[in-house]
Amino acid sequence: MGVIYNLVTKVSWFFLQIIAIFNSKIKLFVKGRKQSFTILRNRLSKDDSTFWVHVASLGEFEQGLPIIEKLRSTYPSYKIVVTFFSPSGYEIKKDTTSADAVAYLPIDSKKNVALFLDIVQPKVAIFVKYEIWPNYMKALRNRHIPTLLVSAIFKKDQIYFKWYGHFLRQALRQFDHYFVQDEASKQLLATIQIKEVSVCGDTRLDRVSEILDRDNALDFMETFKKNKTCFVAGSTWPQDEALLIDYINSSPKGIKYVLAPHNIKKEQILGLAGSITKKKALFSNFADVNVGDCEVLIVDTIGLLTKIYSYADIAYVGGGFETGLHNTLEPAVFGVPVIIGPNYKGFKEAEELVAQKGIVSISDAWGFSELMKKLVEDPELRKKMGRINSQYIARNKGASVQIMNYIRTYF
Repeated sequence: MGVIYNLVTKVSWFFLQIIAIFNSKIKLFVKGRKQSFTILRNRLSKDDSTFWVHVASLGEFEQGLPIIEKLRSTYPSYKIVVTFFSPSGYEIKKDTTSADAVAYLPIDSKKNVALFLDIVQPKVAIFVKYEIWPNYMKALRNRHIPTLLVSAIFKKDQIYFKWYGHFLRQALRQFDHYFVQDEASKQLLATIQIKEVSVCGDTRLDRVSEILDRDNALDFMETFKKNKTCFVAGSTWPQDEALLIDYINSSPKGIKYVLAPHNIKKEQILGLAGSITKKKALFSNFADVNVGDCEVLIVDTIGLLTKIYSYADIAYVGGGFETGLHNTLEPAVFGVPVIIGPNYKGFKEAEELVAQKGIVSISDAWGFSELMKKLVEDPELRKKMGRINSQYIARNKGASVQIMNYIRTYF
């Protein structure tokens, strides 16, 4: 099976280079990997001691960040190397100051793996959530490099637990220790004879908890919100927006709305703005209007959403109608009720908070309108739901501390 895997890897890389000519995202994927070894050589020397953290994309980077920050403070003489699989993560975080070297993970060929490990020479390797690459795993084991899987969550329908999943199951078994999010994952791993498992939850809860300790003030939000009830919809997609727009246009006065779409391309933003009949402003040109007199603010930039959530009385998180639910923990940590679409299966925190009634899932415009009516008219209900959300995060944080305690055993 290993021979077939290596052949498929080589063939896939060949065709990806052809596809890259016509596809901009694949072009980033291919071009970026051709630069990985140069980046690593320029940022590292043979005398460096390093920690290597590998993530798939932006979400996994956020999960790994509490560990990265603790590694940085605990072992300041070590360099941090972060690798990404996806362009959507790398292109946003390639200049992060949290790591000393950031690169695409070279394709999982034996040659690439050997060269990568020769350059990086990690003292400990940390993989976040679910990235399993057979050649990397085997080489790390052969070189006796401690390798951890963190914030992992497993489901019985994954290939590792199927009769035909032997090859990837063997790759999964190469980790020295597994830090999983729930007891069900631990039990599943036990069925394939993996016993070095700790249940410690999701490091993302540590990450969002830290948000409360920073300055979240935004002057433009102070001016915009005033003393009104504020509804913030983050990371929305067209299906979310169609539902929201109908409600906003027909809603009574006295509510302030902030819309922060996932797609901030000009044509998308102008189309969204044009469909709203209430007085509105774009973040990019709110200096030209009296934003305090506006009822709707459209945020056509990135990097502000988390702080904007701190002003929310009610939050809506997009993606639950189409591509996949976005981060519900960011608004939840501020102790506000959260509304999502119907597709949230597989998002552990959303599943649990829906069950606890801190998050509410709606499936149509009528359901959204009825829920909004209750939340707008009943501040006590908002407080009750908000407490459920903030207490859930406070109760379940601490995963990165457990992981760091384990890492210290190697030093």
